[in-house]
Amino acid sequence: MLTTRSNRLDPSLIPDDQLAALAKVFAAPDHVALIDAQGNRTLLPEALFTHFARIVRLMSEKKAIVLVPEDEAFTTQAAANYLGVSRQHLVDLLDAGTIPHHKVGTHRRVTFKDLLVYERARDATRRAALDRLAAAAEAAGKYDSDYTGDTK
Repeated sequence: MLTTRSNRLDPSLIPDDQLAALAKVFAAPDHVALIDAQGNRTLLPEALFTHFARIVRLMSEKKAIVLVPEDEAFTTQAAANYLGVSRQHLVDLLDAGTIPHHKVGTHRRVTFKDLLVYERARDATRRAALDRLAAAAEAAGKYDSDYTGDTK
């Protein structure tokens, strides 16, 4: 199991001027090229460019980044913390089979990938319910979709 400490990219480890220069490079829409010691030039694929640009932007804002592989196993408490639920609620979801898990001895473990799948499904369900509620309120004339918040 990887630790947060070994996966943490701390912006304080990079001098501010270097972070600012990197942020400027990654802010441009063009792709970045890597040049090795022999002068060989390789363009970063778009997917990596996008992620590196976000990492550099967040680090230039003094935010640390933690990388988590999808197959990383979380304890029930860490998984509950990630989802923003109680540990007991998470255990109930595991026992009901809503979220897959495995055991290490007597301890349950949940992969980050399975947490992401559950989180996306939960969020989609919530969004659909809110959309239905807003549509019902609008149909009943109780919702003004043109409301600007101006109380004058």
